[in-house]
Parts: sequence; structure tokens; C-alpha cells
Amino acid sequence: MTYSKTKFDDVILIQPEVYGDERGYFFESFQYADFCKNVCDTQFVLEFESRSKKNTLRGLHYQTNPKAQSKLVSVSYGKVLDIIVDIRKDSKTFGEHITIELSDENNTQVFIPKGFAHGFLALSDIAVMSYKLDDYYSADNYTGINVFEANLDIKLPIETNKLCISDKDKILPSLKDAILF
Repeated sequence: MTYSKTKFDDVILIQPEVYGDERGYFFESFQYADFCKNVCDTQFVLEFESRSKKNTLRGLHYQTNPKAQSKLVSVSYGKVLDIIVDIRKDSKTFGEHITIELSDENNTQVFIPKGFAHGFLALSDIAVMSYKLDDYYSADNYTGINVFEANLDIKLPIETNKLCISDKDKILPSLKDAILF
């Protein structure tokens, strides 16, 4: 696997080596010892999968302390625009974001440590996303920030009125009103 830093030093892109032939392909998607050596020593305890139709926007979500979560995300089917926002109030990149295209064609994975909000926009007709998490879901600590906040300046490749977004995500707080790290 190849590991690459992003503008957020702790957010790591992981590119597996894919072996393909006329039958299809095969790749190692996770190996604990290699992950610990190249990213960090964390153990994933929970995995979720979501299926989204085109133009579905999910996020920006995270869990607050003491139940904050690091995530390893990937797309097993389709294509998404992954969105990651630094919500560490003492960080030099606080409030900044990156977007990364994840797909079943590029097989890229992203490690997102605690202190970042995460969301994605489904770009293909159907997108299936997998999330490995290093702590369990906690309804009391689950929250997010509003992706439409002007200060975040997140440019989506679709008009807002064409998005499929949950009522809950539409009313997430602004960055200045959110519980931060």
C-alpha cells in the first residue's frame, strides 16, 4: 500500500496495490501491522456501510469527546466526493476542508483522525461506502456541522436544490456554534 499525507498531516490517503486480470481484481484493503507502521496504532471496533443514491449528501458528522472516533473510509461501489473539515480549534488549519474523490475504480481509502468532521456527496447512481471506526457509536456524542455554512466555503458540484439531504443534516449547527475539539 502507498500512504500519502494531505494538507492535514494526520489525514492519510491509502492506495492499495490492485492485482487485476480478465476475471476482475484483488487487493488487500487492510493489514493491521502495516497500518500501525504507516498511519497510527489504532484498533477498529465497529464497521458501518451506507448505500446512497446519486446527489445524496451525508454529513458533516463526528462524535465529541469522550467518544470521539477515528475513521477509515472507502467506497466499494460507485463514486463519492468525500469532505473532511478540521474542527480542532487550536489547529493552524481550523475550519479548512479538503475534498477527495473516492470510488470503486481508484480504491483509495482515507484515514480521518479524531478532530475532523466528515461527510460525502454521492456522485454515481449508487454509492456504497464503508466506515471502520475505532470507538462505538454514541447517540449522546453524535453531532455535526452544517456543510452549507458560508465560512467553510465548500463547493459542491451540484446545485443545492438538487441535493438529497436528511432533515437532521439540514439543521446541523454552524462551526462557531458546534462542540469542537
